Amino acid sequence: MKIVVLDGYALNPGDLSWQGFEAFGEVTVYDRTSFTDKEEIIERIGEAEAILTNKTPIDEEVLAAVPQLKYIGVIATGYNVVDLEAARKRKIPVTNIPAYGTDAVAQFTFALLLEIANQVGVHNDSVQQGEWQRSIDFTYQKTPLMELQGKTIGLVGYGEIAQATAMIAHAFNMKVIYWNHRPKAPQAEWAQQVSIDELYQQSDIISLHVPQTAETQAMINQESIAKMKDGVILLNTARGGLIDEAAVADALNAGKIFAAGVDVISKEPMAENNPLLNAKNCIITPHIAWRPLETRERLMGIAVDNFAAFLDGKEKNVVNKEHDE
Repeated sequence: MKIVVLDGYALNPGDLSWQGFEAFGEVTVYDRTSFTDKEEIIERIGEAEAILTNKTPIDEEVLAAVPQLKYIGVIATGYNVVDLEAARKRKIPVTNIPAYGTDAVAQFTFALLLEIANQVGVHNDSVQQGEWQRSIDFTYQKTPLMELQGKTIGLVGYGEIAQATAMIAHAFNMKVIYWNHRPKAPQAEWAQQVSIDELYQQSDIISLHVPQTAETQAMINQESIAKMKDGVILLNTARGGLIDEAAVADALNAGKIFAAGVDVISKEPMAENNPLLNAKNCIITPHIAWRPLETRERLMGIAVDNFAAFLDGKEKNVVNKEHDE
């Protein structure tokens, strides 16, 4: 079987192996494929019966040009890059990789929060530049510092990543509240479900953990920010489109939001004119919460298992299964 990886670099920049897929057939790996040049996408798929994609879009036009295609594996959790209906009509299963990065993303959420609370990077830079050596005091600080103990963290969404984040917050003796689009039992007595407005009003820190849908698009906007506490901290390790970036930048510059830590942006790679770039107290990282080696190894393993299950006539992590006729 011919297998084509359309954009493998993000998952495997050279420190992993495609050997798991090579056991099933001839594998061709492209580090990157154009997101917009459909001719290139179609040409690279060629005669492949199975493809793997991360962000390269697979739509009706592409599928119509490759009638021999039998399998689409999305090597990520989000699968909006594939036209599921077009694949369903052609009886092509589309699989994704759920829950591979739960601990890594929860850990990174707190890495952003701890950087905001303790400003380790700022103070390390200060020492490296000689300020401590020139200081007349044994201690000094460049920015406000804060304890997390006793603060209220509000989790928007309460899936696996949010629950892992809640466990970390509890270990820091924080108060944990959460909102979910449907009622969801708390994992412990120390977590409390509230309405979204109550979450905005009560939280010292708000952390986003919901998928990007029509309902959640730009849910953090001028109106919702107005409901928040003055000096709130905003964290986003979910999807960039959950926030209205201009509204958040304005709130940061006005001090309504004390600080933000974001690992995702509405358009990636980041545009040079993104308003968050020049906003006050905004930490931005390039979508790396999922990138630890151990996490990517797990992702690769699940991707191989998904494909092996398909070849064995069994469905595993098929996201268009519910539409089958």
